[in-house]
Amino acid sequence: MAAVKVNSNGSKTSTDSDNPTELRILCFDLTNYNRTTQFLLSCAGVFVLYLIYGYLQELIFTVEGFKPYGWFLTLVQFGYYICFGVIERDLETRRRAQLLPGGSVETSERRIPMRTYFLLAALTLGTMGLSNSSLGYLNYPTQGIFKCCKLIPVLVGSILIQGKRYGPLDFAAAFAMCIGLAWFTLADS
Repeated sequence: MAAVKVNSNGSKTSTDSDNPTELRILCFDLTNYNRTTQFLLSCAGVFVLYLIYGYLQELIFTVEGFKPYGWFLTLVQFGYYICFGVIERDLETRRRAQLLPGGSVETSERRIPMRTYFLLAALTLGTMGLSNSSLGYLNYPTQGIFKCCKLIPVLVGSILIQGKRYGPLDFAAAFAMCIGLAWFTLADS
């Protein structure tokens, strides 16, 4: 638990560190907010951005004749991801250069091998491509519900790969999700 110091004006501050870890999300500095506010702002951001993303994706796939082009949409998405990543990296490098004396930028040694990044990129590409292609056959809400079933392979993978143990409540939740998914899918037919 963090040690708390009471200032002369009655306000409380943490004494664990004088410099809190900087938290920037989408060029917004959230460092000065407390952890609860940071969490709520982050959750709200994820919710709003996914809502916009889902709306636009559904809008794209309602265009006549676009349904067979799910992999093309994935290519466009990855192109934008690369552009935004390069821009963010450049902005962050410039920002750090302004903060350090002499305008130099500290470089850190890579801790994760590049092949791990390539593997993650390939898996993400496959997931997004198949997901976008499925919109040619399913409506967006059904696809969203199927995406929620990631819990099941993650559960199995963490048991087999990491040796984690789960209680009966976790397995009951996964089973309930499977039953709910089956009912939702059968409701359309």
